[in-house]
Amino acid sequence: MHIKTIIFDLDGTIADTLPLCIAAFKKSIEPLLGAEISADQIIATFGPSEEGTIRQLIPTHEKEGVEAYLSFYQKLHEMCGSAFPGITELLELLNAEGVQLAMVTGKGIRSTMISLEQFGLSEYFEYLETGSPEGPSKVKGIERILKRLNADPKYTIYVGDAPSDITACRTVGVPIAAAAWASTTNAKELEALHPDWLFPTVESFRDWLIPQI
Repeated sequence: MHIKTIIFDLDGTIADTLPLCIAAFKKSIEPLLGAEISADQIIATFGPSEEGTIRQLIPTHEKEGVEAYLSFYQKLHEMCGSAFPGITELLELLNAEGVQLAMVTGKGIRSTMISLEQFGLSEYFEYLETGSPEGPSKVKGIERILKRLNADPKYTIYVGDAPSDITACRTVGVPIAAAAWASTTNAKELEALHPDWLFPTVESFRDWLIPQI
């Protein structure tokens, strides 16, 4: 397989951002809700962007909640100050080899840019498709990236850490490399959905990838 295009997810794939997201949601939502909210309650709303999560949890304070979330997301970003070890070097290598790089994430555009700038990775992802408050949008996001880059699905892979990433790739017809290197990722859930490949570490993914490009 000669890989010409790689589309990356962000949360749990580029960096271990889920704990940061949960902390920012709790800080922003609980004062407006007037009650505590659990991580499981927050995670149960995932699929849409953070705007969609806030719309579900505090619909009467959506605008205020979104602004508070983004403020806390930026302030607390030191919880996740860098990408996973090896990711930056891998992106440098892929860029040098002329592999087309893009990102399709369920995050909103503002939080995506906060994280990419924090990690110093903005330059690698000229083509971005971010999430929608209305619901999951990865299928359409991947399709738009393929069209914009004129990329052949046969020579493209998506790299993501969620079961929904696997199902989205099946729908689009793009092979998926399942990323199981985040502390928050359940590798057994990914394995049960039979991704094209599953990698426990960034290093193992890199070692497999280099001969394919």
